[in-house]
Amino acid sequence: MSISHHRTASGRPLRVAPAWVGAAGTADKDHLLPVREAVWIWSVRRYARLALWALPAAAVLDGWLTLGIDTPPGPLPVALAADWLTVLAMIALAGLLAGTRTRRSAITGLLIGLAGAMLTLPLAALPPGAAASGASLSPDQMQHAATVAAVTTGAGWLLLGWAVFRSKLVNPADGILLMLAAAAIGAGVYARQPLPTVGALLLLAAGTGLAWTGARLIPRH
Repeated sequence: MSISHHRTASGRPLRVAPAWVGAAGTADKDHLLPVREAVWIWSVRRYARLALWALPAAAVLDGWLTLGIDTPPGPLPVALAADWLTVLAMIALAGLLAGTRTRRSAITGLLIGLAGAMLTLPLAALPPGAAASGASLSPDQMQHAATVAAVTTGAGWLLLGWAVFRSKLVNPADGILLMLAAAAIGAGVYARQPLPTVGALLLLAAGTGLAWTGARLIPRH
């Protein structure tokens, strides 16, 4: 069975979002894309939209940690799972905004957020006010490093929230909630209750809204 360059395998007309058009094609037909390229693009965007559900999941785990409730696996596995879901959500959100006018702010926020995650990971297993054995940093310097990691991660979320707010693709209120959550995240070790819990709730609200809107943006065939 042959596939037309402008129709899907089922014979239905192919619809491609204008934001993705122009990277491929000829000078006289730059508004058209072959099916094989359009399907690949659609798959990537669909993955980004579905992966946004990692954000509310990460917010739930972060909120659980702020409550100080004992969990069977311990706080470290929960914190690592939350950080991994957070990185996944950042990548998905930047991918969702790649075709909007705020793509530069989104990719900048992603890069800064990834830098914050890299700084946070080595410090995740250390209790507050403690230094790693054999490390050249004192406990106070380790606390400063944790603060820098939290501020870097918060700055990444702040830029991503700003990109969401101005993208005109999703609800701008989710961007505002994301920026408010970024302030709580950036407070880091200096945050006191109930600020960490409130930040997790704001992140949960923003993540749920973005994931719900992103899922509705997936075209149905």
